[in-house]
Amino acid sequence: MTGRELTRLVLAQVCVHSAMTGSRLVAPLLALKLGYSAAEVGVLLALFALSPVFLALPAGRLADRHGLHLPLALAVGTATLGAGLAAIWPVYGVLCLGGVLTGAASGTAQIALQRHVGRSAGNATELKTVFSWLAIAPALANFLGPLLAGLLIDHAGAQPADMTGFRAAYALLAALPIVCWLLARGAPASQPAEAAPAGPRRSVWDLLALPPLRRLLFINWMQSAAWDVHTFVLPILGHERGLSASAIGALLGAFAVAAALVRMALPKIAARLAEWQVILASTLVAATALALYPLAPGFYTMALCSVVLGVALGAVQPMVLSLLHHIAPPARQGEAMALRVMTINLSSFLLPMLFGSVGVVMGVGGLFWLVAAVLGAGARAVVPLREVGAERPPG
Repeated sequence: MTGRELTRLVLAQVCVHSAMTGSRLVAPLLALKLGYSAAEVGVLLALFALSPVFLALPAGRLADRHGLHLPLALAVGTATLGAGLAAIWPVYGVLCLGGVLTGAASGTAQIALQRHVGRSAGNATELKTVFSWLAIAPALANFLGPLLAGLLIDHAGAQPADMTGFRAAYALLAALPIVCWLLARGAPASQPAEAAPAGPRRSVWDLLALPPLRRLLFINWMQSAAWDVHTFVLPILGHERGLSASAIGALLGAFAVAAALVRMALPKIAARLAEWQVILASTLVAATALALYPLAPGFYTMALCSVVLGVALGAVQPMVLSLLHHIAPPARQGEAMALRVMTINLSSFLLPMLFGSVGVVMGVGGLFWLVAAVLGAGARAVVPLREVGAERPPG
């Protein structure tokens, strides 16, 4: 894969993923404006992760059979529909439907693109490199989607945060997936998967029987929980402290930019450190940042915590994808990546509802400390991954 092809695919994922990340900012702010509670906002945010729980495995198998273009076309249409409906009819029920549709689109596109670039890598070093660059896409989308949406909410209407601003934000988010298709439609066909061996149809439990895969999924779940608590709590915390939509979007953007920058440096870092070492250090730093976040008194200290947390969590995904590509059988790499997406989205569906309920009792600071404790206790699970052979050809 040439650098130009990889750049186009990175930008394509930025566009389709921004439809989801921007909607994930607009929807809770609009729900709060309409008078819904923190628990109801938690349900709304959870729906962004609901559809990938059920669709990830079919999407992975579809990518294994058909490559990049068909899953990506379905993702583009679904994301445009979800954000477009919310722009036309911005009520709570449609916001929930938009969350389901944009979440499904983001997960499907992510699986197809990760499988495509992984199979295009020629060796273990190139595998880390392409995954590091592709992992920049969600980070940039976490910056671009919320920032653009926040600016439109504050400035597109006659006054900040009126209904015109919310509609304009959703309209822009509906247009971004179309740009994704324009960028990616010329990509070459994916390398075909190896033929499956004859016999009964293989079950997903065959993959879960691999101990390194189970351990890797658990570690990825911890990192996802840290990401989710930041995404869920920050709009509520900012709202309580009187921050504008633009300021909240800027805080999420600082997190995203930090995650993107560290991923740009990862190829050089990974040349000196094994994947498990990067994951272990990132887990411990993320736990520390989450523990300190509730003590941040204002915008700038919150921004500093967001940056540190973005650096820590941003370094993990490329290393996880690289290990996952080594662990999974070559003919089932799309399915294995779908398992990862399904696991983290199931967590992202359940945790915001739990956060909404627990937050009523513990407060937002308690949520940060709870997830920090989980990360700190679970960090020791990373060490056995040093046994995974990092020099195996990527397939």
